[in-house]
Amino acid sequence: MILMTLTTDRDLAGYRGRPPDIRWPGGARLAVSVVVNVEEGAELTLAMGDERNEHVYEAVERVEGVRDLCMESHFGYGTRAGWPRIRALLRRYGVPATLNACGRAVALSPWIVEEAVADGHEVMSHGWRWERHANMPEAEERVAIARAVAAIAEAAGTPPVGWHTRSATSPNTRRLLGEHGGFLYDSNAYDDDIPYLVEAAGRPLVVLPYAFDTNDMRFTNGGGFVQGEDFARYCIAAFDRLYDEGDDAPRMMSVGLHLRIIGRPARIGGLETLLAHMASRPGVWFARREAIARAWRAGLGLPAWSPAPALSSFVPGLLRGASQPARSS
Repeated sequence: MILMTLTTDRDLAGYRGRPPDIRWPGGARLAVSVVVNVEEGAELTLAMGDERNEHVYEAVERVEGVRDLCMESHFGYGTRAGWPRIRALLRRYGVPATLNACGRAVALSPWIVEEAVADGHEVMSHGWRWERHANMPEAEERVAIARAVAAIAEAAGTPPVGWHTRSATSPNTRRLLGEHGGFLYDSNAYDDDIPYLVEAAGRPLVVLPYAFDTNDMRFTNGGGFVQGEDFARYCIAAFDRLYDEGDDAPRMMSVGLHLRIIGRPARIGGLETLLAHMASRPGVWFARREAIARAWRAGLGLPAWSPAPALSSFVPGLLRGASQPARSS
């Protein structure tokens, strides 16, 4: 048998059970990040000049050649009825959240961001459209980043400092965020329970891992959640374990929500049960992702973060990309 030495640029080791000795503000055992995804209006639809209609939802059906009015209506539920319910619960429990918002969704429903900012929530970027960036050409991705930042900045009054692409990023995404200069962190990772630091275009970038398990997306077909209690029970189990581990090591929990999913009447009670359980424990830090990233940098002894000028590699490329016709509105 011939032994071969394999190499990879993937970090499969992480902290190897020995994380940095960092404590959260106030000596908290656990940092909890509630992420509210705002995608309604940014899903692919012929109504907006996109190349096809979105087909991923609870009812999976492809409508081709014409607008999918059924799918559009399902997404519309999120902004019309889901957001008010979620907003009310966050206010009741005093939980600062992070809205993970697509630029086009924000441009179409700016009042959601305005209300969120008034309530003390953060708005990070979820891309321009609700789409994967895996095969996106670099010039096109650069424009998508700039458009999303501009839309959020206009509605929120300040640009986003965090980024999370829908599922798969491109090999260029993280480097482009570094070149842009305005990003403190990204959440394009699912590989840990605490933040870590990477280099993006020669600049330090905090990675705040996200989670697909403690996430209401599991109400979709085959996801495992049916009743609101299913969501609450699973998330509470994760919370309790991380809370216990937080006695001697930093821990972070992400809870993923979607306006059109958890905002349904039969499901919103699951979120209320979860928030009540977490709020009843001492030593829990409900925090915006921006605050978690800043705390992690401070714990590592890094200076306070502030935006940096865009690198020359980003701006000229942006201008070249912008000179090309956009794929959609």
